[in-house]
Amino acid sequence: MFGLGWPEVVVIAIAGLLIFGPKKIPEMGAALGKTLRGFREELDSSPKEEEEEL
Repeated sequence: MFGLGWPEVVVIAIAGLLIFGPKKIPEMGAALGKTLRGFREELDSSPKEEEEEL
């Protein structure tokens, strides 16, 4: 995973937990999920719209 080992991932996760707190992390994950879902929907709808124009 990006050249990181498990010890580095654990340190980053602990740092994120300390910085953002346990209540904020699920909110950030939900926001990231919505963003990625919207991005994926836009990518999927792109070819369909192009075919309709032709």
